[in-house]
Amino acid sequence: MPLTPGPPRDSVLRPVSPFFRLLVDEDGLTDALLEFVTDPRGSRNDRAVIQDLHDLAPGMVPVLEAMVIDGVEQRSDVAAYVHASLFGIAPASLED
Repeated sequence: MPLTPGPPRDSVLRPVSPFFRLLVDEDGLTDALLEFVTDPRGSRNDRAVIQDLHDLAPGMVPVLEAMVIDGVEQRSDVAAYVHASLFGIAPASLED
């Protein structure tokens, strides 16, 4: 299902300590990472967003590289990964 267009969604991550807040443009990050995973050129690794991820969230980079190998092309797949990386995975609902 395509996401409805709208203004960029900014999300503030709040770590356990009160000393840090990280503002993330979730839609912008998703778009940048979709461009990364759909770019067949090796130069995709030189993108600024990937350099930032190496510093801020290095565990995301190998998953994105696996998405390249797997041929991920759907924005919804990248969006789901970005959201889960930022906020965790919602618990599955139990059926009665």
